[in-house]
Amino acid sequence: MTRYVLRVASLGLALGLWQLLTSRDIDLWLRFSQFPTVTDVAHAFTGRLAGSDYWTDLTDSLTRILTGFLLAAVLGVGAGVLVARSRLAEDLLGPVLEVVRPVPAIALVPVAILLFPSNEQGIVFITCTAAFFPVLVSTRHAVRALTPVWEEAVRTMGGGRWRVLGSVVLPGALPGVFGGLSVGIGVSWICVISAEMISGQYGVGYRTWQDYTVVDYPGVFVGMVTIGVLGWLTSTAVELLGRRLTRWLPRTSYVPATARAKPARTATPAPPAHSAAPAEHATEEARDEHLVRD
Repeated sequence: MTRYVLRVASLGLALGLWQLLTSRDIDLWLRFSQFPTVTDVAHAFTGRLAGSDYWTDLTDSLTRILTGFLLAAVLGVGAGVLVARSRLAEDLLGPVLEVVRPVPAIALVPVAILLFPSNEQGIVFITCTAAFFPVLVSTRHAVRALTPVWEEAVRTMGGGRWRVLGSVVLPGALPGVFGGLSVGIGVSWICVISAEMISGQYGVGYRTWQDYTVVDYPGVFVGMVTIGVLGWLTSTAVELLGRRLTRWLPRTSYVPATARAKPARTATPAPPAHSAAPAEHATEEARDEHLVRD
C-alpha cells in the first residue's frame, strides 16, 4: 500500500509542478508560459469525452494497434524461432532482415501509400513493422540462449523436432519473447500515431495533429495524455499476460535492508537418539560437514 501511495503522490507532484509553472507564466530557459495549464487540459478533456469524435478516434487507434501488434507477434515469434533454429533460414532471411531493421517504421509511410489501396491497411502495415523487429530480435536471442541439455533430454526420451519445439524451445523462450512484446507495443504506439498524423483520417494521432494546426494546444495535450494512458494500459496488459504464462519461473521480490539483517543464531536441536550414528563410527570429515544419520 505504501508503494501505491508513493506512485500516486509522484503523479500528483508532477501535475502540481506543471500547474504552478504554467499558471505563473514562469520562463526560465523553458517557456512554460506557452503551455496550457492542467485545468485548461482538464476542461478540454471533459469536453472531448462528451462528444462522439473522441470515442471514434479511440476505437480506430486501438483497432489499428491491436491488428498490427497481433500480426507482428505471430510473425516475429515465428521468424525468430526459425532463424535461431535453422542455419538455412538464417542465411536466407538474416541479411534481408538486418538491412531492413534499421529503417524507421515511419519512413515506410510512402511505401505503404504506394503498396496498399487504402490508408487503413497502410497504417496497420506500419504498426506491424514497428513491433515485428523487437519481437524478432528478442525471440532469436532467447531461443539461442537455451541450455542444450534440455533439448538433449527430450531427444533421449524419444521426442522429435516438434516435441522439442513445444516442450523446450517455446516455453524456455517465453520470458525473452514477452520482453520483445513489451517493447514492441510501445514502439507500435509511437509509429501508429505518427502514421495517423501523416496519412490517417481518424484516430488519436490524426486528431492531435489537427488540433496543432488550428492552434488548439489544450486539445494537443488531450491527445498526448490519451496516448500515454493507452500505451501504459496496453503495456501493462502484455506484462500481466507474460507473468501469467510464465508463472512457473522463480520470482524475486524486493526485501528492505532491515529485513536482510542476519538472523540471530539459534541453538541446533539435538538429533533423536535412535537416529544418531555412534560417535566412534563417525569420521572427522563427516562431523565437520554434516550430521550422519542412519
